[in-house]
Amino acid sequence: MNYKTVQTPAKKAIALVAHDNLKSSLIDWCKKHETSLAQHRICATGTSGQLIEKHCKLNIEKLISGPLGGDQQIGAKISEGEIDMLVFFWDPFEPMPHDPDVKALLRIAAVWNIPVACNFASADMMMASSLLDQSFSKRVPDYERYIQDRSQ
Repeated sequence: MNYKTVQTPAKKAIALVAHDNLKSSLIDWCKKHETSLAQHRICATGTSGQLIEKHCKLNIEKLISGPLGGDQQIGAKISEGEIDMLVFFWDPFEPMPHDPDVKALLRIAAVWNIPVACNFASADMMMASSLLDQSFSKRVPDYERYIQDRSQ
């Protein structure tokens, strides 16, 4: 794979997802970081987004519920360069019927080199990062070159 460098904007697009057992943890985390989160664009899967808006003063772009394809919607947004960070509180103790979707979402986040937090501590560290409110460079797959090479 060939790579190129792109700029992540100072105003981030942050995707929020939580499994059922961790939705209250995500809401608590959003309350803790409400002021900072309000400075960025936020999207979330359906139920998580509804609950966050209900309990926090944040504008949320709500996608469909995770098991119905919301995880894949976020994955598509990541691959299109529309998501800069992912906070995904997944429950390691509860098997999910859509586990393949979860694995696919984490894989696409790794492919496109976006920061991912899967628990409260790593999410707190991302929010405390000096890069949160700054533009920074990152390496991503060079899709145009990939297509060009494969179509010859």
